[in-house]
Amino acid sequence: MSSIAGKGKARGKAAASSKAQSRSSKAGLQFPVGRLSRFLKSAKYAERVGAGAPVYMAAVLEYLAAEVLELAGNAAKDNHKTRIVPRYILLAIRNDEELNRLMGNCTIADGGVLPNINPLLLPSKGKGAKENTGEASQDV
Repeated sequence: MSSIAGKGKARGKAAASSKAQSRSSKAGLQFPVGRLSRFLKSAKYAERVGAGAPVYMAAVLEYLAAEVLELAGNAAKDNHKTRIVPRYILLAIRNDEELNRLMGNCTIADGGVLPNINPLLLPSKGKGAKENTGEASQDV
């Protein structure tokens, strides 16, 4: 029997150049698709996990991480620092409307709080200061 062309595995230069490629690199991601797939399967969220689910999840997590890191880097730069500490992550999240809504119930360790002073506690300015001192008349 003679060998039929086009059947079987590729041999020669084509076989040597095809190396194993991770699913993360195929999707152009930095987050580990294989690890997320393993976690989804082992956690038993469902009996079966599709091939696209961990890729989509990795892409979403990578986007969120990049967004938080960019905003935290900007907060660090505003404070003339080069290192991102938890305080800058908190400031980044709380000053962004969408991230604050997403992570509203989260507590960031060593993050502190947003600087905020209630306007009623600030001293009043100008002529209205003497009128609002509580000397209002009870006469009718």
